[in-house]
Amino acid sequence: MRNEHDAQDLAQEACLRALTFFHGFHGEDGRGWLLTIVRNTCYTWLRKNRPSEEPSEDMATEDPDPEQQHLRQADAEALRKALDRLPPEFREVLVLREMEGMSYRQLAGILDLPIGTVMSRLARARKRLLHLLKESGVAA
Repeated sequence: MRNEHDAQDLAQEACLRALTFFHGFHGEDGRGWLLTIVRNTCYTWLRKNRPSEEPSEDMATEDPDPEQQHLRQADAEALRKALDRLPPEFREVLVLREMEGMSYRQLAGILDLPIGTVMSRLARARKRLLHLLKESGVAA
């Protein structure tokens, strides 16, 4: 969502929708079911609002070395900017796979795509992300 407050609001909205429509859950993959609701809630909100705000600059880290902390923040900021430049369909597949640890089968169910399409979209997303990171000087 590129904004922590919007993300929190939408997570809460998605949970309310999940409670409302819990009768539609048939005991399959609960995590996938909930993430599908979160995804749909976010896309509905984006269609209505399209925020133009930049993400917040503070990033917590436990590294006491200021130089290492600065380098990590710079890398994380470059990654966030590169992710922001990806088309939504590439960004979502990367986030769900790499950050949420979803399987290809779970991704296929959430995104309502064949597994082959998920795999090719993920490969293209990784390639584009690497290209963007190389452009910014983060990846070699």
